[in-house]
Amino acid sequence: MLERKGEWQPLAEGWEGNEGELQLTGWTRKRRVVVVRRKQQIGVGAQKALPLLEKHGLQVMKEPEYDYVVLVTDLEENQLTIMHLYRQRADVENAYDELKNQWGWGGFTTHDLLRCQMAARMVALVYNWWGLFVRCAQPGRAREAITSRPLLLYAVGRVVQSGRQTVLRLTSHHAEAGEAQRILTDLSMFLSGLMNTAEQLKPTERWRRIWHRILEPFRQPAVAMLAPSG
Repeated sequence: MLERKGEWQPLAEGWEGNEGELQLTGWTRKRRVVVVRRKQQIGVGAQKALPLLEKHGLQVMKEPEYDYVVLVTDLEENQLTIMHLYRQRADVENAYDELKNQWGWGGFTTHDLLRCQMAARMVALVYNWWGLFVRCAQPGRAREAITSRPLLLYAVGRVVQSGRQTVLRLTSHHAEAGEAQRILTDLSMFLSGLMNTAEQLKPTERWRRIWHRILEPFRQPAVAMLAPSG
């Protein structure tokens, strides 16, 4: 049984938090538990009318549905700080999960240490370059390879040459082809802008602007380590 200490408190980005103490079987003492939740967007299951009653002209709405995250912690910081700390921890763990399960770092079938090192380094190099490309294409959102590769790579290409111009046409069969077109068009305009409207820039300065675009989300002010809850 979770012993709640108060009401739900607004945190950030639509999340709200509550906390209490919990002692499971086998635990020697109670531990602090922070629960954060956010309402699901309409269309994902929230606020849908019941079809049977709607048929008879009655509009009955369901209770809001939430996405929950449960955090068991020994930290004394407040709920907002704990939510951000665990989010950063999850981001770090996701990188290792991607490398192992989506990029082939799960193991190699050879006892040759040198070949294992070369294979691991090549995987890490490709992983890093793809991650940087996706971040440059869409700085405000982190995408895993399992979704970003089908979205941005799986397309049929055709080269058209006319009037001394070479045009590469890409046709995507992805269900979100429109989203892929928007992302790649935005990236193309950014890169071509570096070459066309900033011809006076040196290569190092162009790279600096590319890195600024990639790292822009990480340059935002971080949430300060606020005082402990209590």
